[in-house]
Amino acid sequence: MTDPLDRLRSEGDVNLSPRRRAWAADHIGPEAQAMLDADAERFLHQSLSTPCLNVLAKAEGAWIEDIEGRRYLDFHGNNVHQVGFSHPRVIAAIKRQLDTLSFCTRRYTCEPAVELAGRLAEIAPGDLDRVLFAPGGTSAIGMALKLARIATGRFKTVSMWDSFHGASLDAISIGGEAVFRQGIGPLLPGCEHVPPPEPHRCPFKCGHSCSLACADYIEYVLEKEGDVAAVIGETVRCTPFIPPADYWKRVRAACDKHGALLILDEIPIGLGRTGKMFACEHYDVVPDMLVLGKGLGGGVFPIAALLAREGLNVATKTALGHYTHEKNPVACAAGIATLDVIRDEDLVGNAARLGDIALAKMTEMKSRHPLIGDIRGKGLLMGIELRRPDGRPASDEAEQVMYGALSRGLNFKVTMGTILTLTPALTLTETELDQALGILDGCIGEVEAKGL
Repeated sequence: MTDPLDRLRSEGDVNLSPRRRAWAADHIGPEAQAMLDADAERFLHQSLSTPCLNVLAKAEGAWIEDIEGRRYLDFHGNNVHQVGFSHPRVIAAIKRQLDTLSFCTRRYTCEPAVELAGRLAEIAPGDLDRVLFAPGGTSAIGMALKLARIATGRFKTVSMWDSFHGASLDAISIGGEAVFRQGIGPLLPGCEHVPPPEPHRCPFKCGHSCSLACADYIEYVLEKEGDVAAVIGETVRCTPFIPPADYWKRVRAACDKHGALLILDEIPIGLGRTGKMFACEHYDVVPDMLVLGKGLGGGVFPIAALLAREGLNVATKTALGHYTHEKNPVACAAGIATLDVIRDEDLVGNAARLGDIALAKMTEMKSRHPLIGDIRGKGLLMGIELRRPDGRPASDEAEQVMYGALSRGLNFKVTMGTILTLTPALTLTETELDQALGILDGCIGEVEAKGL
């Protein structure tokens, strides 16, 4: 039987879990508990975050540290730590900018904003040379949806079940996760959903001989609807779900045939995480719009970017975003420093190299652990899916592994109830990778020893 909490676990572990409370009772001391109680007293409660798990005192490199001095390799990081936490070059750039220009008011521009836009246009795939900034990825998704409507004169979208594009009303309308959509009421009209390109949950029963029926279904919907503005999807779902090699080419061709734009969301996975600067480079596809966020601010400042083709510069009479911090010079300085670090430290190459090592080690682990049903990864975007030997999802076992790993100094999240999702800093060393996988190996073995 499927765990009834699984529908809520799609984006991470939920704080309804009894196992979370049990872990906290064994690991949270009086000082941290007092802070957690104060946090719970002051913030609105919501699944996935409040009440919180623990209290942090420090975040540096690939590590976080709680207020009681315990250090954890952070293989979660909310996907903001491509350059690691508190990178000295990012911190120095922010401090310098604070001493010169700390804010740029509306109707004005500033040198850091123009430079960051130019840098993004230079490294972006294809002809994505127009840029618009926003305070966060959800807001950038909203701008992309508005631009698609304006550019096409249509309002319908096609997106995927099990997807995540942000938590605002427009973003959850195109998103496909129950924990964000349930009980909210009417969402945006015209938001059609299709199955994601996930072989292990394929409703078309393609199995290992994938026929790309999920991509063909998108074309079927585009043809039948006839007036879709855009197809929007995560190039690679950060659980991760990794589409077949030709999937996005097939979708790109369908969009071109039926006059729909292609919007790719790389908010958590862009800027090198997959072993390419942009995940769409793995698929040799250039979208009409590409959305970045999270790591763009160097793990410090919230900033996101919408990249679009020149031909989509058509909203001169409409405010797509017009956000107060649209051209925040401090955030842009953080973004420039982030791009410098990624280039100068070859973090894209490091992600590709360590990702290959990790896949080999996880494959070897799978051969020894009956609880491991699947391993997957692109660069330092990795996942280990746990299934019981009879094929049932191993939700409780996944939680046991996660909290066991926390006890040993490894932080990560579980998605879809059963997938150990591993997204470390791209500054990770091979020694740190070995340490993390060793912890996972031991924790999975301990759970298996209890009986499956």
